[in-house]
Amino acid sequence: MSDTTQSLPPLTWLRAFEATARHLSFTRAASELNLTQSAVSQHVRSLESFLNRALFVRKTRALELTEDGSNYLPVVREAFDLLASGTQAFIGGDRGRSMVLQCNLAFSVFWLAPRLARLYEQHPWLVLNIVTPIWDPDRHAAGATIDIRFGRSEDMSRASIRLTREQFFPVCAPSYQDGKIDLTRATLFDCAGVTGSWGTWLKSKSPQSLPPRAVNLTSTFNISMQAAIYGAGITMSHNTLARDILARGDLIEPFDHRPELSEGYFLQPAPEHGSTPASRAFQEWIEEEMAAFQAG
Repeated sequence: MSDTTQSLPPLTWLRAFEATARHLSFTRAASELNLTQSAVSQHVRSLESFLNRALFVRKTRALELTEDGSNYLPVVREAFDLLASGTQAFIGGDRGRSMVLQCNLAFSVFWLAPRLARLYEQHPWLVLNIVTPIWDPDRHAAGATIDIRFGRSEDMSRASIRLTREQFFPVCAPSYQDGKIDLTRATLFDCAGVTGSWGTWLKSKSPQSLPPRAVNLTSTFNISMQAAIYGAGITMSHNTLARDILARGDLIEPFDHRPELSEGYFLQPAPEHGSTPASRAFQEWIEEEMAAFQAG
């Protein structure tokens, strides 16, 4: 065994340290690495013993990096990045050119798909495989490189990047109720599981508003917005999903009231798969594309 090998700690210890430092939680690191909490904790303790340095301050309900831990973390991350990029370069072929994107269904249909032509104009070599879970966003699809999900910032990982700030508001077809909207007679649609509901919107518009009529719930905005486009009723929507459709004139915004929504769309890398040419190109493209969209 070489002197270099003898001076290196096991990779499992380093992975446990990096994940724990990113989450500041043994439990979350264990979930990411598919290990038990005690195993991750033991790996970190073994690394600390190997280095003869304390990497974390362990408190009753929290973890903090020590100064040594903060200094060692970028070294470990740089080593992982170098190993990942070197492995991809060694493998060659299509491995670095393709990626799996796990993406919120409504976002992929109403925002992403209309812009894919620009992605492929810039990166014609990129192979993008898109999967769209509805009710289980916390479960990564097999091989998923990047995940775009809708939710609150506090529910996302520390590595997540916020893509959007959202408002919520009703939309309907221009011809619905002959353009004379009466909510007491309207058929209302909404997507289940979001905070920007009809009740919330009415209360923010006028605290004295009457409770809404029974609302028809769908599992995804794809259904409720298509129903609105075809004149079935009025649905709640978000600015990221609705802007292009409003610009085309397929839907209108019958009320001038847009409350802010705490949730938004987030890009969440899957660290276990590392960075690849495809994931770097896609992330750079979508951040630039979304920045232009948000500014427009």
